[in-house]
Amino acid sequence: MYDLIIHADDLTVELGGNPVLQGMELTVTPGEIVAVVGPNGSGKSTLLRCLAGLQPATSGEVRVFGEPPADDTAFWRRVALLIDEPAWYPGLTAREHLELMAAVYPQARLTVEAALEVFSLGERADAAPLNLSTGQRQRLSLAAALLRPSTLLLLDEPERGLDADFRVRLADLFDDYTNEGGTVVTATHDPGLAARARQISPSGVVA
Repeated sequence: MYDLIIHADDLTVELGGNPVLQGMELTVTPGEIVAVVGPNGSGKSTLLRCLAGLQPATSGEVRVFGEPPADDTAFWRRVALLIDEPAWYPGLTAREHLELMAAVYPQARLTVEAALEVFSLGERADAAPLNLSTGQRQRLSLAAALLRPSTLLLLDEPERGLDADFRVRLADLFDDYTNEGGTVVTATHDPGLAARARQISPSGVVA
């Protein structure tokens, strides 16, 4: 059994010979909301990719749920990731994308109708994602991530494209998720989201 959801020890990542993360230490306990803050280029996205097992470390160690993260079925049963906008299926509506997600995960956290309501997508449910606004597509991406069952959310700037009111709502949704036993690690530039979380920085300096 593990006491820490995430443990990174002396994590260093070099890309093209350039250091992006250097000797980073990170521990995340169950039920925490952690905001990864810092300017563009400071290594926030790289850290998330390391935690998801998508970016190998140059040196150091990363453990998630007590083991090195791995791009396999067992890992993704517990981890929901939103780094880039998903590749939408041509011809499927927003509702059908969520229905597909619910069919893959029978123990979904939300019903499709509930997800459409929570993320204010009901009036655009029958539109194709590429016909939605940037903010609506971001809400659809978040709905898909939060609909599926998971224990850990890894999110890269989930506030992108969202208006101020929904950014506040998103912080409430993170609280709901952790109250259910989940853990959230999110890279963000949003002061409101960061203020409601424990803040860390890949550079070691929290603004």
